[in-house]
Amino acid sequence: MADKSADRAARAAQDSTVFEVLARVGYAVLGILHLLIGAIAISIATGAGGGEADQGGALAQIQKSPFGVVLLWGIVIGLAALAVWQVAETLLERDPDSRKRWAHRVKFIGTAITYLAISGTALVYALGGRSDSSESSQSLSARLLAVPAGVALLVAIGLVVTGIGIAFVVRGIARAFEEDLDLPAGAGRTGILTLGVVGYVAKGIAVGVTGILFVVAALMHDPEAAGGLDAALRALAGLPFGVVILWGVGAGLILYGLFCFARARYARM
Repeated sequence: MADKSADRAARAAQDSTVFEVLARVGYAVLGILHLLIGAIAISIATGAGGGEADQGGALAQIQKSPFGVVLLWGIVIGLAALAVWQVAETLLERDPDSRKRWAHRVKFIGTAITYLAISGTALVYALGGRSDSSESSQSLSARLLAVPAGVALLVAIGLVVTGIGIAFVVRGIARAFEEDLDLPAGAGRTGILTLGVVGYVAKGIAVGVTGILFVVAALMHDPEAAGGLDAALRALAGLPFGVVILWGVGAGLILYGLFCFARARYARM
């Protein structure tokens, strides 16, 4: 009975035009965030600084802009709606292959958690606060390293995050995201697919490096080696040809942001 009630609620949410519009707004605000993160990454590559190249840095930029609080509340609502939409997808997933069905459900739940986390961070900024993802990552690493089996746990987290990064790269190269879109024909379709491929690969690189930093922190027993997306991008800048790589990743994140705008219009909802 409870399962049927949950299914009815999920179906009602997906049948709501207002809710669909809010979920599409969620994709659009993701685009804004990635445009800002990519721009900050490029500013780091040029040596201009520009703040933290992560969600917190992007939200801080929005907070300081005219009508920033209004936009922040739009981000909170849009991403919360998108998270609920992902939960509804989880409840309504009916793939006949049980392995695929559970793989899809795990993906939907993981995505929903990510959207809720960003929405929660945006809420902090909308209420006038601030958040530091690198400091949070280092604090988590320190707590884990202080407990038995903490090194193994931190390595596991790092490997999971690295795996997510690899999945983004593979999804981009294989154009697996195309199945979630109703694209127009012709040049528009080609352009959106190009944005998706380059954007997914760039985001995958950034996320993958973030995971590697967690593994390094565990193996070195140094929580300060761990960091969020900003730390990962700055680590890229320190590599041979790192400035060129960071330029490429920053540009790719901007293209991913543009892809999110296209996704807001053409996503299958």
